[in-house]
Amino acid sequence: MALKRFYGTLARASYPTKLHPVVILAWAKICFFDFCMKLKNKLKVFLVKVFHFEYWPFWIFYIPMYFYGLYLAFRARSFMYFSATNPGMKYGGVMGESKFGILKAMPGKYLPKTVFIAGGSPYCSIIHSLTSAGLIYPLVMKPDVGERGKDVEIIRDEPSLKSYLADKAFDLIAQEYINYDLEFGMLYHRMPGSSKGEVTSVVQKGFLTVTGDGTSALRELISGSVRASGRQEYLYNKFADQLEKVLPLGHRMRLEPIGNHCRGTIFYNANHLINPLLHDVFNRISLDIEGFFYGRFDLKVPSIDDLYHGRNIKIMELNGVSSEAAHVYDPDYKIVRAYKDIARHMKIIYRIAKKNHDLGVKYAPPGQFLNELRQYLIR
Repeated sequence: MALKRFYGTLARASYPTKLHPVVILAWAKICFFDFCMKLKNKLKVFLVKVFHFEYWPFWIFYIPMYFYGLYLAFRARSFMYFSATNPGMKYGGVMGESKFGILKAMPGKYLPKTVFIAGGSPYCSIIHSLTSAGLIYPLVMKPDVGERGKDVEIIRDEPSLKSYLADKAFDLIAQEYINYDLEFGMLYHRMPGSSKGEVTSVVQKGFLTVTGDGTSALRELISGSVRASGRQEYLYNKFADQLEKVLPLGHRMRLEPIGNHCRGTIFYNANHLINPLLHDVFNRISLDIEGFFYGRFDLKVPSIDDLYHGRNIKIMELNGVSSEAAHVYDPDYKIVRAYKDIARHMKIIYRIAKKNHDLGVKYAPPGQFLNELRQYLIR
């Protein structure tokens, strides 16, 4: 910011002034200061990501858990034991499941308006489907098969919709945008044969924001944010016309309305919300979903009172055995405790799968799964 102001002043100065030693020295000092600030921000981001496990790559963080997973597979006598956890989901919901297919199995009163869009559908056909379903802008577009918030966008007008669809040849779903204040991930499980289960993990999502200090431009606030570090180019393009705007002191600006950790969302441990009322709500929701015993409901709700009474809940997604106990990614959570919680949920998956297998549910063939996994990863 300082460097840009200096360049503006220098451009208006006379030619002799530009070559004055004092001016050259000032230019050098400002350049050095600007370099140091950028280096400081990069170092800050690097150190935070090294010493806070919530930022570690998935495959690194889960290294100790791989050994426990092998132990559970040995006990089940199948590497594919997890596929029997949710017989109503492909491979138990570990990958490749249709979001729309899962939502269709749920009670309609808990769902936002949702439309399936087959890959390659003509634009006029897509508009007709959206109109027929009563979907209006803003709306949410996302892949029907996908994870970790990739290609999920809020579409606010028709030009944005055309731009989004331009390079999307795969199946999509369009959803009503729910503008509720609270967004949660509720991890629930129930043993086969039982009518009662329990919620064992609650994560509350805090969306990516920056807070003004009265002097820094939006560009500087984004570059100095650890959570925005992986999304800088995207955010620079998104807010291209506001990057030089200085946010007033204390003013909070939301940068990302999509609640995913990969997109800068803070995950807060909200397990204090777990009580018998919460168990009852998700028992009522889950009993109607055929072949479902374990997974995380990603939902929005206006208030905690509504949540406890099962009112005005809107479920955007339901994920199967790939669901994590996401409360462990709270910035204040300790890594040993996180591993204990993850191991506990891995054992729950094993116990449900073993029970279903004893009741006649077959484990999926490993060869078929590996072939589809390879295709899924190279897409």
